[in-house]
Amino acid sequence: MINKKLERVFLIFLSSLLAFSCKTDSEKSTNPIFDPQKVEEIADGEFPYQWLSTYGFFEGDIKDLSPIDGLIPYEPASPLFTDYAHKSRFVWIPEGEKAKISGDELDLPIGSVLIKNFYYPADFSKPAGERRIIETRLMIHQSSGWEAFPYIWNDSQTDAILKVVGGETEVTYRDENGKNQIINYLIPNKNQCKTCHNKNEKLDPLGVEVKHLNYQKEINGKSVNQLAFWTEQGKLERFLGEDQHPKMIDYSNESLPLADRAKAYLDINCAHCHREEGPASTSGLFLGYEQTDPLKLGINKTPVAAGNGAGNFQFDIVPGKAEESILIHRMNSTEVGVAMPEIGRSTIHREGVELIKAWINSMESN
Repeated sequence: MINKKLERVFLIFLSSLLAFSCKTDSEKSTNPIFDPQKVEEIADGEFPYQWLSTYGFFEGDIKDLSPIDGLIPYEPASPLFTDYAHKSRFVWIPEGEKAKISGDELDLPIGSVLIKNFYYPADFSKPAGERRIIETRLMIHQSSGWEAFPYIWNDSQTDAILKVVGGETEVTYRDENGKNQIINYLIPNKNQCKTCHNKNEKLDPLGVEVKHLNYQKEINGKSVNQLAFWTEQGKLERFLGEDQHPKMIDYSNESLPLADRAKAYLDINCAHCHREEGPASTSGLFLGYEQTDPLKLGINKTPVAAGNGAGNFQFDIVPGKAEESILIHRMNSTEVGVAMPEIGRSTIHREGVELIKAWINSMESN
């Protein structure tokens, strides 16, 4: 059953989008409940609530991120690298509405909200222990399309405030090997969200594609296919069974084929830009998991417009020679104009670089 409190809070939130963005959260809360039948009349461009807590997405102590009934947890098979941050993700689908599978796409109805929390355990060897939440990103499906809103958590971990200009903060933690690490964590501004969440020049969610969610995950203490769970909750139509839809693997699973793991990594970290509908389409480098064309994967391919990003190298991928490949050069850098992805990280993903190196070196050289 959908939690009525969350439904009421969210409907009030939708109503607030029709009001002036300068109003306080308390003023917004006095607005009449928005008629869900008129959801397509939502005015775009109005800011949502100033404070994350106003939505009522989480019960109890907000820093516990304990979702109220009606929020569905989800997790892509392979995670996007964001400076080693851990993440918890939830989706809100309005009562009476359902997501739909259309071909290989997952369409979420207007009024849906994606909630993504970024946090760091104090000690990575104890991921369930003390932690610091850095930011929460909301993606809200309005009548004109998706809008993204970044919230930055305070030091006391009592709430997060809307910061459309983004920000940065120093993060310290102890890694799995017991070494202390310091990261200058960058929180993207609202406009930067479209740099990655870009499909045909429109803001578009990542990580909630059919292939990313079509696998077994523990939910409420039970191992279940995520899309099957959504269906059981009355929130998804047209799921035909796990084997009837595309699926991707976890690139960190070393028991799986190396090439599949490498392509899964490139898909989640690079393909949102490097696809025909993405902003890097002119590069001719298409890094989706399903890609089989060697040239489109970058094998023996000269760059189109890499500029300084190419370094002194000639090909995106040189089979058998990872150290001579532009792909590795850019992944292994934090220099502006060289580093890829362009935003979303300020550190090098060591494990990711080693995975792609191993894949390239496994290729038969010319």
